[in-house]
Amino acid sequence: MKTFTLFTQRSRPFAFSLLFLALAAYLPISHLVFAPDSAFHLSLFLVNLIGQIVCFALLALALDFVWGLLGILSLGHGVFFGIGGYVMGFYLLNAAYGDTQVLPDFMLFMGWDKFPTVLELFAHLPVAVILAIVMAVAVAAVFGFATFRSRINGVYFSIITQALTYALMLLLFNNDLGLGGNNGLTGFTSVAGFPLAQASTQVWLACAACLVFSAAYLLLRTIADSSLGQAMVGVRDDEPRLRFLGYRTDRIKLVAWCLSAAVAAVAGMLYVPQVGIINPGIVSPLLSVEIAVWVAIGGRGTLIGAVLGAVLVTSLKFWLSASIPSLWPFVLAATTLFITVGLKNGLWSVGSLIRGKRGEYV
Repeated sequence: MKTFTLFTQRSRPFAFSLLFLALAAYLPISHLVFAPDSAFHLSLFLVNLIGQIVCFALLALALDFVWGLLGILSLGHGVFFGIGGYVMGFYLLNAAYGDTQVLPDFMLFMGWDKFPTVLELFAHLPVAVILAIVMAVAVAAVFGFATFRSRINGVYFSIITQALTYALMLLLFNNDLGLGGNNGLTGFTSVAGFPLAQASTQVWLACAACLVFSAAYLLLRTIADSSLGQAMVGVRDDEPRLRFLGYRTDRIKLVAWCLSAAVAAVAGMLYVPQVGIINPGIVSPLLSVEIAVWVAIGGRGTLIGAVLGAVLVTSLKFWLSASIPSLWPFVLAATTLFITVGLKNGLWSVGSLIRGKRGEYV
């Protein structure tokens, strides 16, 4: 029985990852194979919605990696999400200009007569992906090195990350920056040579989001189960003792922080072509707070729980925002208050309580 229980615990992450692989396989079949009147058919709207929700789940996974396992509450993960989103926007602008040979509207409004040379660096998708990750990690490294070396923790760290998010949002609203100002970047036509207007392209984008999520989850789960993951939990539970034992806790924090930033940037890159626009709202403080709410509701420190929270809350938000938009903020506040007060470790802790287990990180 003990061997079977151990096997079940070890295989659970693979089963969860396999669930998203199965979803990636089902999405094209459901939309492109089954007839619209079939019960197994998913409309393009639902497929696109699933793709967006998976991107948000990936973003919640990135935050839970540092908040749940490391004890660092970031209220600025929207910064890294936005970096990935804007870099993808630069790539899509290059593709649109190559297809139409017409400058984007905001460039014409600013009186530009040619496509900016600096944006041509993002003309190729693999290069854009690498640059997005490098830029997000670079920003995270500079910020993390300064704060972790200064031993800034707790609410002070959270406030600084929130301020960083707000500052970036105000910067992006500046029209003189040449990034579209409050209107953002739009007018995208194709990605990787495939027209964005085609239903098949949107289906495959949603599939790509599921595949990337599956790989990212396995990566973070493997790290969480490794010696680095154990050191992260040690920093979270008693950093002074770990420092006394000779561990460089600032380096442990920095590595985890940069990895989390990279995952958040990838989520932003997957999100933008599915919504067709990127504007300063993507780095608003409100989004960064919502990410923390997803993780708190689902279950901090579990990884799976963070994904559960993101899927449930964003699904509820899409539904209520369309039917009763004025009521949605009150529903979110009441749900957050009820779950965080009644369930200390979020919704995922319910399963542990049923099994009679406590404090299990899965």
